[in-house]
Amino acid sequence: MSEYSRILGDVVKVAREKAGLTQAEVAASIDRDSRTVLNIENYKGNPKLEVLYPLVRALKIDSREIFNPEMQLESPALRQLQLMVAECSEAEADAIIPVVKAAIDLVRNRSKLRI
Repeated sequence: MSEYSRILGDVVKVAREKAGLTQAEVAASIDRDSRTVLNIENYKGNPKLEVLYPLVRALKIDSREIFNPEMQLESPALRQLQLMVAECSEAEADAIIPVVKAAIDLVRNRSKLRI
């Protein structure tokens, strides 16, 4: 077993569980057999790009977790927020900017009041 198989398997399993999905559900979402996901999570998979690409996208995995695991990634909450924003259209982004600014101001002001 190679080091990258372990990294990939661990990242996929954590992302799948965090999404509350079964291996079969993930496999169905990428139009593959559930054994494909099982093998990847058990470090036996060496998927081709036509499997890896939809898998990473379906589970909203930051590819740095797989290809640069030594990097210190930001928190899971920030990563989730970035992925959500990345999926927005330009119109959606324009509409949510004032909401995000207001929410950040509210959180920061509450933090200051507790000090």
